[in-house]
Amino acid sequence: MRMSMHMNRRKILTGLTLMGLAACSGNTSARIGADGLPLPQVYKIGPNDTDDIQFRMLDSLNTLRQAAGVPAVELDAQLNAAAATHSRDMSAQNRPWLFGSDGSSPLDRAQRAGFQGKVVGENISESYETELETLAAWMRQPDTRSVILDPNARRMGIAWFQEPAGKLWWTLSMGSNAVVSAPVVQTTSTSEDTQVPFQLGNF
Repeated sequence: MRMSMHMNRRKILTGLTLMGLAACSGNTSARIGADGLPLPQVYKIGPNDTDDIQFRMLDSLNTLRQAAGVPAVELDAQLNAAAATHSRDMSAQNRPWLFGSDGSSPLDRAQRAGFQGKVVGENISESYETELETLAAWMRQPDTRSVILDPNARRMGIAWFQEPAGKLWWTLSMGSNAVVSAPVVQTTSTSEDTQVPFQLGNF
């Protein structure tokens, strides 16, 4: 009787061990490629993740700007829209490129979206990386880092387009506050009966 109990317990333990090994084996094959190296993890962005990603980027970017001693930026709806348009267009072109398929520049796209400020720079990326990994990659390159830390920037737009296989096309647009045109005051010359425009400047 005692031997039977031991035998049953051994069978149970053996069965559990085999089940655990099978589970581990199944997980390993899902994570390891044919070359024995780990397969890349696809960063999937859901339809409800937009706010989290944009504010995570805003907070991280402003932390970098604070450390560099330059003013913080705010999210701008128009720059977000311009960035989203370009991310989708880069996917259609299948190349990371600052110009749109219609020849548009970052300034053109921002103006079309209704942005009233001045575009100071734009960063783009084609990758499978998260937003923070992409930000870190931009910070490692002098040209893209200078866009992130531009002291004239006060507005930020960040958007992406993700393909079904997981590839991401990121666009970061940086701009100034709205540019307000100086008013034009009409004055009349006392010597001639003509109106001479006089533009107020900054004094």
